[in-house]
Amino acid sequence: MPLPPGYIATDNTEASRNDPSRAESILARIPRAAGAGPEDFAGPAVFLASAASDYISGTILTVDGGWMGR
Repeated sequence: MPLPPGYIATDNTEASRNDPSRAESILARIPRAAGAGPEDFAGPAVFLASAASDYISGTILTVDGGWMGR
């Protein structure tokens, strides 16, 4: 099952996170109003590795703070 991330604090997003106007623009589009960090993927990863997800297939678990639901 794919796990497409939302806006994550990584080296690739560092420039936009350090630009106040760009960061504000991006975070305004995320209902959670924050980017993701590694801790945000712990729960979904544990779920996908557990028996609780055994019968799930053919879907995408979107971890994005609400970006896709806006």
